[in-house]
Amino acid sequence: MRMGARLDGLDWIAADWGTSRLRVWAMAADGRVLAGSASDRGMGQLDRAGFGPALLDIVAPWLGGGASDPVPVLVCGMAGARTGWVEAPYRAVPCTPLDPARATRPDGADPRLPVLILPGLSQSSPPDVMRGEETQLAGLIAARPGWEGVVCMPGTHSKWARVRGGRVTAFRTFMTGELYALLARQSVLRLSVAGAEPDPAAFDEAAASGAGLAELFSVRAAGLLGDVPAAAAAGRLSGLLVGAEIAAAESFRGGAPLALVGAPALTSLYARALAARGGGGDPPLILDGSDMALAGLAAARAALTKVPA
Repeated sequence: MRMGARLDGLDWIAADWGTSRLRVWAMAADGRVLAGSASDRGMGQLDRAGFGPALLDIVAPWLGGGASDPVPVLVCGMAGARTGWVEAPYRAVPCTPLDPARATRPDGADPRLPVLILPGLSQSSPPDVMRGEETQLAGLIAARPGWEGVVCMPGTHSKWARVRGGRVTAFRTFMTGELYALLARQSVLRLSVAGAEPDPAAFDEAAASGAGLAELFSVRAAGLLGDVPAAAAAGRLSGLLVGAEIAAAESFRGGAPLALVGAPALTSLYARALAARGGGGDPPLILDGSDMALAGLAAARAALTKVPA
């Protein structure tokens, strides 16, 4: 690309706007990724007026300096939250993961960047919502046509979703990541964990134990009664929480095929916990969360333009 020129082949921009991070991809009309970028200007760092400038800042190098045709931007994630750029209404399950025709157009975007924000999903009983993960589910369906089962998307708020016939039929949220952060930083367990990275062996042992919440205080007690390294305490705390999540999700899964979708470090952690707990069955399908989000955005773009995905 020449300095000041528009990125050759740029047709549209895909954006995954989370609470802490913004990721964008420059896309060609045939679905190729021409370039990518990321910043820490997530929803949690912006007021409503800040979204348009934050988007322009990160994609400006792709637009060039001269006048050019507008470049559509398709956004998933927390930009559509009530406290985000504009609230994109939820769609109630059972339904397909995405309906790009119901995307919301926010105010304040640069005229060169017409923006559409995809809606999230909701569930009335038990009450639950998701934003962003539905796009990963759409990506899995696009990447693996005909796949059916339960998808676990680990994170700060882990999501477990049932997928059947190309639709999301139900889902559950587990606050495992947030619980770990709160316990490790603000509870009495912080005195034992001390900000250490979790030890894998201690994680595996705790995840396999099935003790879950019943033994959380043992993380502190073990340190008081013996010389337990902080990494071992962190590993035990993480393993107890992830093990408890997996145990609680067993009835929801009901023996269905399982896919793990997310950051590689987290999906490998959950795969280890599943293996440590045993139970047989086929190993889970493991897919990168960023790849699935991009595949979902591409499928939504194809639906909007009526071009085969």
